[in-house]
Amino acid sequence: MISNQLSFMRNYRAPWWLPGGHLQTIWPTLFARPRPAEALRTERDRWRAPDGDFIDVDHLPGADGAPWLVLFHGLEGSSSSRYAIAFAQAAQARGWRFSVPHFRGCSGEINLAPRSYHSGDFEEIGWMLGRIRERAGRPVFAAGVSLGGNALLRWTEEAGESAAQTVRAVAAISAPLDLIAAGAAIDTGLNRQIYTRNFLRTMKPRALAKWRQHPGLFDRDKLTAATTLRAFDDAFTAPLHGFRDVDDYWTRASSQPHLHRIRVPALVMNARNDPFVPGASLPAPHQVGDNVTLWQPDDGGHVGFATAPWPGHVHAMPEAVCDWLADRATV
Repeated sequence: MISNQLSFMRNYRAPWWLPGGHLQTIWPTLFARPRPAEALRTERDRWRAPDGDFIDVDHLPGADGAPWLVLFHGLEGSSSSRYAIAFAQAAQARGWRFSVPHFRGCSGEINLAPRSYHSGDFEEIGWMLGRIRERAGRPVFAAGVSLGGNALLRWTEEAGESAAQTVRAVAAISAPLDLIAAGAAIDTGLNRQIYTRNFLRTMKPRALAKWRQHPGLFDRDKLTAATTLRAFDDAFTAPLHGFRDVDDYWTRASSQPHLHRIRVPALVMNARNDPFVPGASLPAPHQVGDNVTLWQPDDGGHVGFATAPWPGHVHAMPEAVCDWLADRATV
């Protein structure tokens, strides 16, 4: 264990030239990168889903008997996201096997079934992790970023004691634990102009492609008129996945009310200045139970956590998370 790394990230402070949550979120996406390294040569598997659809899973090999780290990406993310590359490098440096299962339609090809993916998709997380555990023969760790982090926590909560049969420990980074609070934040003011607009630029065309694949699946006019994530989820995400409406979706998919049900070691890391996840909405230690470790540094933004030197790197957070997980490999 690199104790200094863990302490640094638990009490993370942004470089002086990255003040505020917005800059700490946007700058790493544009300029801060994982450590320079040889191209990661991933292998892609196509798995058949229980409903007959498919998902694509990208893998990096690891040493025999070493842990297997599974990363669930965020909204509109993939194995090419800079945080996924940084986690892959952290796993590779430890000799771990590494996999990124893509949520439906996120691997570059539209999925077949009349569904997509969502923040409370714990059944999807469950069968993906179950398949990996069957093949593993080694300790399995799971981490999730943003949407993927919340979905992973929801699976861990629903699985209860049985989660330990599949994973040794889990970690969630910048997860929107309270979707109602996060949804209100991202659809308000500057957030709406910057982040919501950026997400909808790819989400709406992808949803319309799904409508063309399955005509009449949802109200196309309502989707086309959506200018907020709330409206998008009400028009598309909720009806496709069995929710009554957006409020039903956000309420049932939020992991925060159920964190006390987690029965495996879980790290939940959120910056208190995350523009998407209001600091005031984050849980306190007495609300989460003994198995959950909270890291809530004042700085970091949303999946930012860049470190010096200029122009910044994003390796410190994945390395600290992997160190935390590694400590639980033999627990």
